Amino acid sequence: MNYFELFEIPVQLKVDANALKNKFYNLSRKYHPDFHTQDSLEIQQEVLEKSSVLNKAWKTFQNPDETLKYVLQLKKLLEEEEKYALSPVFLMEVMEINEQLMEAKAEGDEPAMEKIRSTIEQFQHNIYAPVKNYIEDYSENTGSEEELLQVKTYYFKKKYLQRILDGLP
Repeated sequence: MNYFELFEIPVQLKVDANALKNKFYNLSRKYHPDFHTQDSLEIQQEVLEKSSVLNKAWKTFQNPDETLKYVLQLKKLLEEEEKYALSPVFLMEVMEINEQLMEAKAEGDEPAMEKIRSTIEQFQHNIYAPVKNYIEDYSENTGSEEELLQVKTYYFKKKYLQRILDGLP
């Protein structure tokens, strides 16, 4: 059973976590081990496993990037710890930003670091624009593998940029 089946929702790239809140609480009560102490060991084990999967699903659905990753893995388009080759143009742009960041950090130039933060955020916005509709309107019935592969490229670029942002003071 995958996370979407557990929550009884269609596979989607953008999950409204707030809309799932009641479903999560209901399923949490249904699969909470404390409510099954009188059941057979087999049922107790099954409930424990479902409770664990439920919590992992909830955590995944709370993070848009983790949801993208999960769907890409579900569709067998992404492997755990996959090394993905990004375009040389993208890597050059990121290298320039990294060099600017190293200089700004070495000089303690706060305004330059804020400008770099702004540049990265704009970069993130620019890489999202081409896949925005795929992500927001994805349907398992109408979405294509080609679209998902574009989302995969976006996912890796965003991760790359996020690591730089995380390194900013």
